[in-house]
Amino acid sequence: MNKLGQVYWYWVLLILPLNVFSQNNLDSLQKEWENHSLADTIRAEAFKNYIYEGAFRTQPDSAIFLAEQLYNFTKKSGNQEGVVDALNLKGYSLFRIGDYTKALADYKLGLKIAEKIGYKTGAADILLRTGYVYHDNEDYLKAINYYEKSLKLYEDTNDLEGKSDVYNEFGSIYNAKGNHEKALKYYLQSKKINDSINDEFANATTYNNIGNLYLNGEEFDKAIEYYQKALKIDEMTGNQLGVAAALGGIGATLLEKGEYKKALETLKKSVDISERINDVQGGITNRLSIADIYIERTQYSKAIIACKKSLSEAKEIGDLGNQEYAYECLYESHRALGNSSLALDYHEKMLAITDSLKTEETTIKLQQMEFTKQMQADSLLQVEKDLEVQMRHQEEVRYKDRNRNVAITAGVLFLILAIGFFSRWRYVKKSKAIIEKEKDRSENLLLNILPAEIAAELKEKGEAKARDFEMVSILFTDFKGFTEQSAKVSATELISEINNCFKSFDMICEKYDVEKIKTIGDAYMAAGGLPVPSNDSVEKTIMAALEMQAFMQSRIAEKKMLDELTFEMRVGIHTGPVVAGIVGVKKFQYDVWGDTVNTASRVESNGEVGKVNISNDTYEMVKHNPSLSFEHRGKIEAKGKGQIDMWFVSNA
Repeated sequence: MNKLGQVYWYWVLLILPLNVFSQNNLDSLQKEWENHSLADTIRAEAFKNYIYEGAFRTQPDSAIFLAEQLYNFTKKSGNQEGVVDALNLKGYSLFRIGDYTKALADYKLGLKIAEKIGYKTGAADILLRTGYVYHDNEDYLKAINYYEKSLKLYEDTNDLEGKSDVYNEFGSIYNAKGNHEKALKYYLQSKKINDSINDEFANATTYNNIGNLYLNGEEFDKAIEYYQKALKIDEMTGNQLGVAAALGGIGATLLEKGEYKKALETLKKSVDISERINDVQGGITNRLSIADIYIERTQYSKAIIACKKSLSEAKEIGDLGNQEYAYECLYESHRALGNSSLALDYHEKMLAITDSLKTEETTIKLQQMEFTKQMQADSLLQVEKDLEVQMRHQEEVRYKDRNRNVAITAGVLFLILAIGFFSRWRYVKKSKAIIEKEKDRSENLLLNILPAEIAAELKEKGEAKARDFEMVSILFTDFKGFTEQSAKVSATELISEINNCFKSFDMICEKYDVEKIKTIGDAYMAAGGLPVPSNDSVEKTIMAALEMQAFMQSRIAEKKMLDELTFEMRVGIHTGPVVAGIVGVKKFQYDVWGDTVNTASRVESNGEVGKVNISNDTYEMVKHNPSLSFEHRGKIEAKGKGQIDMWFVSNA
């Protein structure tokens, strides 16, 4: 197994630069808070800093409790900015332990108050941290939206620290998307700001992020260099969360280098710190890396213990990504021990989680949560308005008639009406929730089958007509010797390997906006330039093909070391006109037809393993691209097509 690419980005959100406070400083802050002769605003500020620099770093559960105390104090004293800060701190502490729902609720209330009183700094901080929630759940579009709003406010208030934080998050998103060049650019912008205000301590975050970037790019020595820089600062400031992050990064890098003994020692140190400070997410990820080491050492029983604990905690906080990885770990470990029945059970559960991730279940839950909260808030508001109307009516009756019996009767009537209205509201609320849930389920299923544009047309018109496309790049892949290889292994191993490969191909296609069409046995078909044509679709299709081959080469090297099944692959691309649309009325699918498809299939079958073969038509459209290199093959005889001019393409 290999977790490279999903390493530790979430720590970015938790290691934000904090001022350095010694225990003496904490004691001083506590005394300020307890000094009733000071102004309430001064006491509140001291208590906020006390929580940030103390419990937030080491005891997030206590930080939540203390932040609630701060909220009650500022609310009672009428300190509106203090209320915003308290809600921000409480939400951040809830986020820290993975309780996203409650964190968003506090952020929403705090933002409403901040905007009402014109507290720009408070609003910017809350917008930034709301972005963290969506970032943590890989809803990058929403995260970016919140980050951009916070950046605008930070720029309005000339808050350099805030701008530095936002640049860090932009860098992390580009890193997650594989654009390391832009990620590094934003990280260095963040560092430049920190250097300009002489805040080297704030660079701990940036150093960790740059370490993650180099780890993802497999530049291991550079990764360790930056993790150690971060570790030095965090040890100096006593930031245990930062220490755990840096050690985790170093451990993950050593694991990728194959230095298993050092990696195990380092990761265990990180896990110990994470458990001590209740850093659940960090503990999960590092424990799974430890399980990887145990599997490499064939210590499968130890791997199972580590994976089970991570799985349990991942379920508690709703972390689907690490649930999937834990199930894969358990599957591989039990398979190695010969526990076929258990291995199959875990494999099925892993595939179920994979399907959930494909439909972006985590993001949908967040969206449903916000919708439900808004619906409840609106409904309760209406109940309050109706009750207010009823109460005014009762007062008018009492004023006009002065009759006790009439007043009592009106009161009873009001109570009956209120109970009836509340029952009706609750019934409508439940009905709407059920309808909305079923609607989301059907829409997500539709989007998993069809491109978004085609699904929208189908919902709007009841049908989606076939369309002509003038320039579409058809991509085919095929595993060499698949039939012979499949006869040598079990069906479970065969399906597992194909699923791993096609799952990676799906992610690559999504990265380059290439539309997956279908799989046919061991063949994979995709198309660039539909259903929405674009000027760079040919280049993107080629880049996707090159990345697929790079993945397969890496997979072959990894599997050969373990003496396990894998395949060599051919890839072919041809560009030309096609017709695309929905096939059938039952179990329908989006498909493409035309001579371009047949030619692309012949280009693939006449390719070579490990290379990307393209037709001359495709070559003519990209031949001036300086990032690509071409090798002319001449005219190749293709079955049913005669001679076709072909080229091998690679990265320049």
